[in-house]
Order: sequence, then structure tokens, then C-alpha cells
Amino acid sequence: MPTLAVTIADVRAQIARAKRNAQDARAVVGADFGVEGLTEAPGAEGERGALTRASDGPVRVALVPTMGALHAGHLALLARAREIADVVVVSIFVNPLQFNEAEDLERYPRDVEADLATISAAIAAPPHAAATSTDAAAPVTSAAPVIVFAPSVAEMYPDGKTQTKVSAGNVGNLLEGRSRAGHFDGVLVVVNKLLNIVQPDAVLFGQKDAQQVFVVSRMVADLNIPVTVEVVETVREDDGLALSSRNRFLDERERLAARVLSHTLEAADSAADAGIDAVIAAAQSASMGEPLVDLEYLAVVNPTTFLPVDDGYHGKAIVLVAARVGSTRLIDNETVYLGG
Repeated sequence: MPTLAVTIADVRAQIARAKRNAQDARAVVGADFGVEGLTEAPGAEGERGALTRASDGPVRVALVPTMGALHAGHLALLARAREIADVVVVSIFVNPLQFNEAEDLERYPRDVEADLATISAAIAAPPHAAATSTDAAAPVTSAAPVIVFAPSVAEMYPDGKTQTKVSAGNVGNLLEGRSRAGHFDGVLVVVNKLLNIVQPDAVLFGQKDAQQVFVVSRMVADLNIPVTVEVVETVREDDGLALSSRNRFLDERERLAARVLSHTLEAADSAADAGIDAVIAAAQSASMGEPLVDLEYLAVVNPTTFLPVDDGYHGKAIVLVAARVGSTRLIDNETVYLGG
């Protein structure tokens, strides 16, 4: 079962204890049978490379940052974290710095007890009970202990809003950043704080938040933060809707209408061989005609820069869509290969 920490001192103490326990257990097992540990592929000097399995190595810690309201997408991050690390920390913190609308911040769901129960169920589920539906808790079969870090706002920001800023740069003002001014700067502040508190070897994010993945990865590279960013594929409902904590706000009619986001991305992918103009046309056509959906943006970006692709671009690209479905704002994205 997961353990709960609500202060920085407590989570650091629990991590240290879990690492000692993991090291002791590895030593006992290794003495008789050998034990599978973790190492990393070579990276640039002073940087950590991709995590891989090996016969020995230091105890590894993985961080899964969340804002709670956990669903099967978060559990996929947890499962991956337990595959690559000896100790896993799941943070649950609704970060006020990344909200620019007080109403949105107040509305965001908070239920730490339910989140703890969700994690417990995933850890306890037997291997044969693998989830076939996103409504079920996917089993997590690794033995890595899970520490849930659920601090208060006062614990994370004891002096109020931080005086030190972390800028997401130009990309932080595009797409999501244009709609949510200062959002990514707030994300980077809290991620930076969590990385300093937990000091993980890996931090895991979902591909659904592709722009967030980009700005965090850019920060890690630019500031030489010694952590590996691990990205996990988007988890979807059976009808294609990407899982989101905000989906719970959709009523029955809105839930059906929300499928237009994934349909838009499917249309874009189907047209990708014909190039960027065909992708945009197909996606726009698929997104029209649903009165409950107000399309906010549709963009095709180069994954290495997160800037719009040029005409004639060939290769890997990310198609991103954002829309309001009723009063709920949803985002989604898909990787495509333009020009075949």
C-alpha cells in the first residue's frame, strides 16, 4: 500500500528510508541469487541517459507529478515508473501558479482519499486482473514502494507566490500558453520545486500534455537538471476520447460530442501522407458540425521546436487540438508523419 507524506521533510525522510530498504533487500537477494537493478545508457557528460535494466547499480527514484483526480492514464504513469525505478513518488498537488482563472482553480477536483484508494487498488490488483477498460484500476505488479506526496499550498509556497520565476520562453506563449497566460511558467516552477524536493532519477509525464512535456524537457536540458524525462503514451476511452480529470465535468450529451477531438486527430493522421495542407483540411472538416464543441485551436508543430511546420515539411509532426465542450476545456494531440 502507498504511504502518505504531506510535508517536504516527511517525504524526504520516507524516500531515504525506502532507498535504504531497497538497497538492503537487493543486497540480501543478490547474495544468493543475483538481482536485477537499473543502470542508464550513456548520455552527455553530467547528464543521465535513458534508464535500462542491469544487474546492479544505485537505487533509483521515479517521480510522477499529478494534480490528483487520478484515472487510468495516471495509473499507466505509475506502472511505468515502477518498471524503471526502485522507489516511486506520486505527487498530488493542485498548483495555483498554473491557473489564470480563479474559477477554474476552485473547480478543479480534489479528493486525496479517493486518489490513495485508486493507487492502492492498482497496486493490490493481481496480475491476471489486467484492466480491459479505462474504468478499472490497471494492476501494477512491480514491488517498488509508492510514496504519495500531497502537500498543502502553504507547504509548497510558505511565503506566497514565489519571487523567483522560471520562464517557458516563446513556446510557453503559444497554443495553450496563449489561452492560459503564465500557465507554463507556473508549471515549470512547481516541477522544478518537486524535482529539488524528491531528487528523482526519472520524472514521468503523459503524452496527452504534449506542450507541457516539451517545455519541461527543454527546461531539463537548458538547466542541466540531472533527471530523465520519461513520456508515456496517451490512454484513451474505447471510443477514442483521451482520459482527462476534466472529463468528469461533461454531461451525457457533451461526453458524446467530445469525441470530435479524437475524430479530428484521426482525420489528420489519415491525410498525413498528402502533406500539411491536406492534414489541416481534413482535420478542420472533421471538427465542424458539432454545436456543443467550440474549437479553440488546431495546429501542426515540429516536435523538436514546437513551432508550426513549414509548407512542404516532411517528417514527424504533432497535431494538436483544443476545444471547449460546453463549459469544459479539453486538449488532445497525435503524432503523424507528413508526406509519407
